[in-house]
Amino acid sequence: MKVAEDYVQIFDTTLRDGEQSPGCTMNVEEKVLIAQQLEALGVDVIEAGFAAASPGDFESVQRVAGTVSNSVVLSLSRTREADIDKAIAAVEGAAKPGIHVFIATSDLHLEQKLGMSRQEVIDAAVWAVEHAKKHLDYVEFSAEDASRSDVDYLCQVFSEAIKAGACVCNVPDTTGYGVPAQIREMFRYLKENTEGGHDVIWSAHNHNDLGLAVANSLAAIEGGARQIECTINGIGERAGNTSMEEVVMGIETRRDYFNVHTGIVTEQIYPASQLLSKVIGVSIAPTKPIVGENAFAHEAGIHQDGVLKNATTYEIMKPERVGRLSNSIVLGKHSGRHAFAERLKALGIDLEAVNVADAFDRFKVLADKKKEIFDEDLFALVAEESDVPKRYELVGLDVDSSLDGTPRAKVTLLVDGQERSHEGGGDGIVDACYQAIKRVTGLDPKLERYQVKGITGGTDAIGEVTCFIRVGDVGVRGHGVHTDIIMASALSYVDALNRFEYRTPVVSGEAREVGP
Repeated sequence: MKVAEDYVQIFDTTLRDGEQSPGCTMNVEEKVLIAQQLEALGVDVIEAGFAAASPGDFESVQRVAGTVSNSVVLSLSRTREADIDKAIAAVEGAAKPGIHVFIATSDLHLEQKLGMSRQEVIDAAVWAVEHAKKHLDYVEFSAEDASRSDVDYLCQVFSEAIKAGACVCNVPDTTGYGVPAQIREMFRYLKENTEGGHDVIWSAHNHNDLGLAVANSLAAIEGGARQIECTINGIGERAGNTSMEEVVMGIETRRDYFNVHTGIVTEQIYPASQLLSKVIGVSIAPTKPIVGENAFAHEAGIHQDGVLKNATTYEIMKPERVGRLSNSIVLGKHSGRHAFAERLKALGIDLEAVNVADAFDRFKVLADKKKEIFDEDLFALVAEESDVPKRYELVGLDVDSSLDGTPRAKVTLLVDGQERSHEGGGDGIVDACYQAIKRVTGLDPKLERYQVKGITGGTDAIGEVTCFIRVGDVGVRGHGVHTDIIMASALSYVDALNRFEYRTPVVSGEAREVGP
């Protein structure tokens, strides 16, 4: 299998490697939502999960496979028969099914992890690729920890994998150990010295432990790679993976240098970044390239003057190119439903995935409280929409706090349609609210993470709260937005409890294989 010499495939592993980032796990419905956005982005390949890892992973791969039409959908698999068969079964409903088989190749991994000889690894790789090829045409083979492997041995392994039927050969920098010059030369050497090396797609999968994942991916392209494996917002194991938005815009902005292009619809980059951030409840750093709050901001007077005269003086990309619209006020309390829906559409939000009527009602309530409505507020309003039944609904909250007294909160919930109230005290006002909610519901989850973010500036800004709670082995995430941060905190906690009652857990107690 080959692609045009000037085309780079984008392989997105947000749903597999990205999900391994602590706190970034997703349930099935959330994975399907992200997969739909990935397809809107124009991603060539979606790694939907590791089907053999758990029943939940199998279901999520299966659901994504049945949802996506244009992208290849893969499941990761070890070189074990049971793994491969699970992966094949999970993707069989895909329009473009595939499998991603991996085994480690560094001497360190062979000796310390696998307890296998070099020849045994080759035999395992060949058997796995041949077995998968009997059922699927699209087979990718990965040599885990390739950047610390003997390059001539890698040539042997990849040669045999290609003979067995692999159409994509992935060269992972599993530990983020590589540097650009090394990665560039490794790809050049492998392509020239691997039998069949000019007949396959060479792929780069880089981790960001030294902050070099994007640089190493661009170097891999220079060395002959024509597929980059990456994640939205760069999430992933440890310090993360190659950032999709950074590597794509690196290619697009410096097409004069790299002489390649991708099929990514770049205007969908910012909506995808925002969606993932809301789904996993992890904020984007303000200084994050491309999608961070400050990525197109200018505070220095000289810079501001230059940008006002000509944007190209200090901006190498237009924000509109990545789906970032002007932060100007576009809507207010007199705006109609049609204008509201059109603005959501302009922001890249799929109107079919949103209850526009409910979101518009929330917008009107917000517009009565805020003088200025920004695009970020609209993203928050849409994210507020919960896709789970509401066993618990917050209908009343009274709080009392002072410098000298213990904070107190009285919470009123509808529980299965019946109103119940309780009071609670705590170390702070949020703790008091949560203690009262626990008493009303009879549940006593452990709060593992609590995160507050102000969506826009000003004292009337929307507060966005994400919490992560655990009951036994089940972990769930809750989300709440409100102009009152205490209300947002309570809404987030209640949302998490509803998800605990009704939804597939986002975290299982089962161990995961790390993968490439």
